[in-house]
Amino acid sequence: MRIGDEDTALSECQNDGTSHSPLADRKAQVLHLADFNPMQPARILADMRAYWDSLRRGRGVPARSDVQPQGIRRALDHAFILERIAPGAARFRLAGQQLIDLMGMEVRGMAFCSLANTSSRGRLSDVLESVFRAPQLAQMTLRSPADYARPELNAQMLLLPLSSDLGDVTRALGCIIAEGQIGVAPRRFDLIGDEVLPIIDGGKTVAPTASAFDADRRASRRDPAPVKPLTLTASEPSPARTDSPESRRARFRVIPLPEATRPTGASKT
Repeated sequence: MRIGDEDTALSECQNDGTSHSPLADRKAQVLHLADFNPMQPARILADMRAYWDSLRRGRGVPARSDVQPQGIRRALDHAFILERIAPGAARFRLAGQQLIDLMGMEVRGMAFCSLANTSSRGRLSDVLESVFRAPQLAQMTLRSPADYARPELNAQMLLLPLSSDLGDVTRALGCIIAEGQIGVAPRRFDLIGDEVLPIIDGGKTVAPTASAFDADRRASRRDPAPVKPLTLTASEPSPARTDSPESRRARFRVIPLPEATRPTGASKT
C-alpha cells in the first residue's frame, strides 16, 4: 500500500504488489500521525482563516454565497454561520456537529449569546458587534467550569465577517474548537480572553465597546431625564344653571316596558 499525500483519497491508494526489503522500509520517510490529527485547534483555526482569505479575491470581506463546505473539510464539524439580527445580537444559521454536541440540541435559529454564561454575554455581544461594524476578525478563548458530570472544558473560537447578498456585513463565518470531554450538555462558557485582528495585516482595529443600545441604557440610568412638573391651567368656570329643580323634574317622563320584559306582578299603568 502506497500512501500518497494528505489530499489523496484512500480509494486512490492501490496495492501494487511490489515487495520491499526491510532496509528499504527503514530508509522510507517517517510519517508522524500527529501531523494528521484533526483535533489541532491552532491548525484548524489557521485553515479557516486561510480559506476565508482565499475567498476575498481583492475585496475587503468575502460574500456569504462564496462559502462552500468542500473548502473547509477539516473544520467542517467545528464551523458555523451567524446572521446579525440587531446591534450586538446574532443567530445561528448553520452549525457543525461539535456545536450541536456542546449544546445538546439543534442550534439553528438560536441566539449566539446562548453559548455564554450570563456574566460573559455582555462582552461577547460587544466583540461580536465589532466584527460586523469595523469589520474585523475576532479570536476568543472560552472556558466552561467543571461541574457535576461536566468536566472542565476549554475552547477557542474564531469569527470572520461575511457580506450578505445586499452587500452589507451582516453574516459571519465562525469556528469553535473545544478540547476535553463534553459531559452533560448543554455546556456554556465564560469568555476569558479576546483579541480583534485587522482584515489586512497592518490595518487598524476597533476596540470592542458597549453596544449603542447598552450605552444609551446606562446613560439614562446615570443621568435620568428630569421630570417636568405637571402644570395645571385654570379652566373656565362652568356656567351657572338657570333652570330650577322643578323645571328639571317636569322634563322627566315615564317609559312603559313591553309585555315581555315587564316584571311579574307589575301593574299596568
